[in-house]
Amino acid sequence: MQAPASPSRPIPQLGDARTGKLAANLAAFGRSLRRAGVPVDAARIALAQQALLAVGLAQRLDMEAALESVLVSREADRLVFRELFAAFFRDPELAHKLLAQMLPRADGRAEPPRQRPRVREALAPPRAAKTAQPAQEQQATDLDAAMSASQLARLKNADFNQLSASEYRLVQQLVQAIALPVPTVATRRSRAGSRGARIHWGRTLHAAARTGGDVALLARRKPRRQPLPLLILVDVSGSMERYARLLLAFLHAATARVAVGGRRLAVRRDAFAFGTHLTDLHAAFAHADTDAMLTHAGRLIQDFGGGTCLGASLAELRRRHARRLVGRRTLVLLVSDGLDTGEPQALAQELDWLKRHTRSLLWLNPLLRFDGYQPLAQGAAALHRACDAMLAVHNVTRLQQLAAALAQLLRQR
Repeated sequence: MQAPASPSRPIPQLGDARTGKLAANLAAFGRSLRRAGVPVDAARIALAQQALLAVGLAQRLDMEAALESVLVSREADRLVFRELFAAFFRDPELAHKLLAQMLPRADGRAEPPRQRPRVREALAPPRAAKTAQPAQEQQATDLDAAMSASQLARLKNADFNQLSASEYRLVQQLVQAIALPVPTVATRRSRAGSRGARIHWGRTLHAAARTGGDVALLARRKPRRQPLPLLILVDVSGSMERYARLLLAFLHAATARVAVGGRRLAVRRDAFAFGTHLTDLHAAFAHADTDAMLTHAGRLIQDFGGGTCLGASLAELRRRHARRLVGRRTLVLLVSDGLDTGEPQALAQELDWLKRHTRSLLWLNPLLRFDGYQPLAQGAAALHRACDAMLAVHNVTRLQQLAAALAQLLRQR
């Protein structure tokens, strides 16, 4: 065990060794975490400072564990935190450049490390403003995670197709924080409960043993509940290019685990991308981190930005992946604008097969951003006849309303 630091021993410095200012370096590190999409506020920074003072600054692993325990609240942010911590507290020159983010201008540009996109963006120095760009436009596009309430409200109602590059990155962080409560169904297995048709003999006899064999109360069992299995189909054609990435990020983060009876249960989900053909995204969705999922999906999808052949893709799903549909309990989330280039009759036949083998088919259509939209195209008309509901998913507000609409629809059924 290492002896505590005495007054005569030099205390190891935190971050930039030339300054040794604990509060300033922690504030800079918190700013970098916020830029990477990790929710960090002033209360967490104050708690992090107390944690470092408690564990000391002598051991780097103790510092990392202490900061991670108070600054990270989501599993998807752990790897991002660890990579950012390693970059921030390992290289004093890099730490100095990060501290320069708080200044109006930076003297140089750091070489981008080979890390996750959120970490690379957090480590990048601020861009210099262009003189020809108006001040109001610069304020609207040059945002970070600490945006104002008015900017946040505007982004929540902005169409995904109208976002700038910087706004697109911020909205991607927002959609990953939206919860989607997946509906649950009763299973054959049971657990102890206050009410139930079956008697819990184990608990009943155990309680009777404490009262001399007299049965004073019959314990009950009630069915366990589990989330509905999900089948996610995402259109990656050219007309869906600006929506596909954001909706993949949203569905990956929102359907990973759901709260059921005080527990967090994993959701059985199968994800596919379709354009000119079907692409299995099961390996990509196995990643816990959304950035890693998007990177893996980008390598798997070979027809991104092409045409749409939904009928042929569903036929491939029926031939090769029909076993993934769990009876008639699977909930299908189909993300598309319905602009199919295949034969409408073939599409109608495949949709009819999909309806017979699933519980509900929900069409998530970004074209509902137009008030007078009607599914008049042949492919869109066939999809509209087959689906149980058509829901809008073109901005953050609509995604937040999706959970309530989904629950109401299943209650009606």
